[in-house]
Amino acid sequence: MAKRKTVAAAISAADAGEAPAGLEAGASVGLFVTCLVDLFRPSVGFAAVKLVEDQGGQVGVPKGQTCCGQPAFNSGDRATAREIAKQVIAAFEAYDHVVVPSGSCGGMIKTHYPELLADDPQWAPRADALSAKTHELVSFLYDVAGVRDCQARFDGTVTYHDSCSGLRELGIKRQPRHLLESAGVNIAEMKDSEVCCGFGGTFCVKYPDLSNAMVSKKAANIAATGAGTLLAGDMGCLMNMAGKLKREGIDIEVRHIAEILAGMTDEPAIAGSPDDHERDL
Repeated sequence: MAKRKTVAAAISAADAGEAPAGLEAGASVGLFVTCLVDLFRPSVGFAAVKLVEDQGGQVGVPKGQTCCGQPAFNSGDRATAREIAKQVIAAFEAYDHVVVPSGSCGGMIKTHYPELLADDPQWAPRADALSAKTHELVSFLYDVAGVRDCQARFDGTVTYHDSCSGLRELGIKRQPRHLLESAGVNIAEMKDSEVCCGFGGTFCVKYPDLSNAMVSKKAANIAATGAGTLLAGDMGCLMNMAGKLKREGIDIEVRHIAEILAGMTDEPAIAGSPDDHERDL
């Protein structure tokens, strides 16, 4: 019950403040697609493009982008992480804004690039400049473009997982809930929504037993909500939780929040199958 009050208070605080004026006319927006979206869930990238274009942004997707460098960074390979950071900076610095459908990758660019390149007089100011204009997708819509009423509609009850990087590095908590509620979504808050799902990039590979124990607790909390759909803003977390839910035989759809906000739910759910989707229709 206390968790519900906390979330409600956060949304009320957001409503109390004035919305930003909106995206400047003709603003160029670079989409950092992320590895997992590109390889496993391209529909999230297309949903992100739609959401930004609906606000008047001119979206570009630089071909030179690859990984954000987080796996190398988290593994202690700072040299490789710095080289990747420079590549990303060069690919995106011409845009007015950079949008990332992932709190994890967004946090890497926004928080850790300046740290990685702080002692490089050539690259430090460029890293700082990119950091200042980089935003996780939902934060961009809410905090930059000033979206308060989502045009898409979704009839159902969802529960929302707060990904670690999005919540703790980027302060994303109230924004997704406000936009979901504006789309008519009923949100059933899970116990410990802010607790890690156990993915953590290379963490789940290095410590599989601990990771499995964490996602087992998360799956139980998700199931206890009675929600029909699980949402989050990070593909790594979503794939981890979807896999566990499927192995446990828990029938809950798993989707990226961008798909709901964009009204693009024709694709089967994560870890689902085309047959599952046809049965739902």
